[in-house]
Amino acid sequence: MSKQFLRKVLYFGYILCFGLLIPCLGTAQPIDRLVDFFTLQPNQRAARQDTSLYPAKLILTPLVAFSPETSLEFGVGAKYLFKFRGSGSETRTSNMPLSATYTLNNQVLLFSGFSIFSKKERYILTGNLWFRVFPQFFYGIGRDSPSSAEEEYSFTQVTIEPILLKQTWLRYLFVGGGVRYNYIGNMEFETESTLADSNILGVDGSTSVGIEAAVVYDSRDNILTAHRGWYVYLTHGFYESWLGSSSTFQLTRFDARRFIPLLDRRSVLALQLLATFSFGDVPLNELGALGGDQIMRGYYDGRFVDRHLLALQAEYRFKILGRLGAVVFAGAGDVVSQTRDFKLGNFRPTVGAGLRFLIDRREDLNIRFDYGIGRSTQNYYFQVGEAF
Repeated sequence: MSKQFLRKVLYFGYILCFGLLIPCLGTAQPIDRLVDFFTLQPNQRAARQDTSLYPAKLILTPLVAFSPETSLEFGVGAKYLFKFRGSGSETRTSNMPLSATYTLNNQVLLFSGFSIFSKKERYILTGNLWFRVFPQFFYGIGRDSPSSAEEEYSFTQVTIEPILLKQTWLRYLFVGGGVRYNYIGNMEFETESTLADSNILGVDGSTSVGIEAAVVYDSRDNILTAHRGWYVYLTHGFYESWLGSSSTFQLTRFDARRFIPLLDRRSVLALQLLATFSFGDVPLNELGALGGDQIMRGYYDGRFVDRHLLALQAEYRFKILGRLGAVVFAGAGDVVSQTRDFKLGNFRPTVGAGLRFLIDRREDLNIRFDYGIGRSTQNYYFQVGEAF
């Protein structure tokens, strides 16, 4: 069975799933009961007796997803939602997710991207934990790498990145820092691989150990699905051999998002600007990578890689009926080896549309199905949660 045929089967399967869900849009009870079935409330009894306790929830879910990088992906997920004792409405709900999945491309993924708020949000502990055994395609380095250069390689990745932030004189402005450990090993290549025979730094694996400075401005009303507010995330990391890094380099990451409610919150205009800049002896897997299911949908994740990346996207989200919603989106992005080479006329475009189905009203969590079109490429995505 070819991958193209499998993709078509999955595409029609997703459309069928949404078609079957539409008749249930006006009857929330069956879906709410299903969510409740997978939800544990570890401190329910104590929270009833003590109003200073937030009723924490542990939500267990089966996971099914699809993207061109993973093909069909399935596994289990857990999401722990809680607040520290004495936290009121001024403190947003802390979110500790964990997912474990396996894909038809023989990929294993363990992931947690957590945000923990202290009482009155005086501190935030945020970060990422990754473990991946991940075959993927490589097309070369640079914005003009041809599709004919495609070859597959696989690697094992372990990433640990905790960042501690302290609230400043502004309610939603936080500053702090942390550490980042990113190990890439067990590199395997195709027979007569061009990549394996190249002198690209990190082709035989790498270890990145760095100290990060961080600034975050976060006024979103909801961490999972924002309807209003700003999210600005800036880190600058110093990776040094004396810390244990296999090469010396610096890495800047910038992510700015704006959410504007329209039509009495029934629709939202979401905007995002994403940038990465790297300097020094940067290994392969630390380069900026364009594409994926979150930004520049339509392009394979890592279709274009280079030292610097700049991408932006806009998405209009709106309700259709009951739990069913839809989005239209557009974006543009590019990668370059020198920042002066960024030129608006060179940015690759992407456009697309998608459907949303609300599976958890209380947490405002959606299943999404997106179809993205890029320059000479197109892809489907089926995921839990918004792209950004």
